[in-house]
Amino acid sequence: MARPDKVAAVAELTEEFQSSQGAVLTEYRGLSVAQITELRRSLGQNARFRIVKNTLSKIAATEAGLDDQVMDLFEGPSAIAFVRGDVVEAAKGLRDFSKANAPLVIKGGVIDGRAMTPEQITQLADLESREVLLAKLAGALKAKQGQAAALFQALPSKAVRLAQALADKRSEEG
Repeated sequence: MARPDKVAAVAELTEEFQSSQGAVLTEYRGLSVAQITELRRSLGQNARFRIVKNTLSKIAATEAGLDDQVMDLFEGPSAIAFVRGDVVEAAKGLRDFSKANAPLVIKGGVIDGRAMTPEQITQLADLESREVLLAKLAGALKAKQGQAAALFQALPSKAVRLAQALADKRSEEG
């Protein structure tokens, strides 16, 4: 019979897997408590960094319907960054922290239900934040609207110049 505390822990982890946009699995062996606290702060409000038991995490991941590829990541001491919000920002935080603190190793993860390798998570971290990408998209759309407006304005003015040129030619001939 399962102990109530373990059942509660599995239920909590399952809910975390289901409600987050992403989960990045890491190995934290060699990090001090102070470094883990610093990592949690650096991830900000978008991510929750939890040290987990592999057995309970595997059960929770299975209950959450995650890919079998993720199950292989639960080897050795594991911690999971559950991301609620901008996944790129959390990936950047983990990548930057792992560069400064070699003991933190990104094993892989799941983003929007899709298994990701450590390399893919690093590529994700190289992207600009969601806000910057949306601002660039809005700027591009605004520029296209300006170009369209100039094009539509140019057509009548060209027609007027053509009519004037024809009128001038007729007056020269006549």
